[in-house]
Amino acid sequence: MVNNNMDQLRGFIKGPKDTPYSEGTFELGITIPPMYPFVPPKVKFETKVWHPNVSSQTGAICLDILKDQWAAAMTIKSVLFSIQLLLASPEPNSPQDAVVAKQYMDHFDEWKDQAKQWTEKYAQETETKFERNIKQLMEMGFSREKCEKYLNKTNGNIEEAAAKLLK
Repeated sequence: MVNNNMDQLRGFIKGPKDTPYSEGTFELGITIPPMYPFVPPKVKFETKVWHPNVSSQTGAICLDILKDQWAAAMTIKSVLFSIQLLLASPEPNSPQDAVVAKQYMDHFDEWKDQAKQWTEKYAQETETKFERNIKQLMEMGFSREKCEKYLNKTNGNIEEAAAKLLK
């Protein structure tokens, strides 16, 4: 939840194993429209990512379930899982970013190196910040398990997590 607004959420996904994204944690901005669940949520990457189906400029995602293949039975969890699968299996023939897609198709090794570099540059700070917040809460005498639980419940907001832990 962002600023106590139930329509604005933050999601985090780990980069899939055996991909250039494997060492990263990616933040997603999620907007819940008034007609949800009958229309899909609006989701975009807040973390910069080098991927054919994600705009390297805006974070917009080209994924069918976020458009015409949405079904009301889908959940935010299934959306996050689908985005994680998209990271593992790019679709360069249906790109959001034509430059990245061209590199993927014509110079795969260069694409892979650049995707890994972007992951190292942009997608590791989120994890580091989360870990820093866990350590800071643990210094207050709480177990790691409780710190992780409340940080996850508050989308990484250390002040809200501390308030919940102190209740």
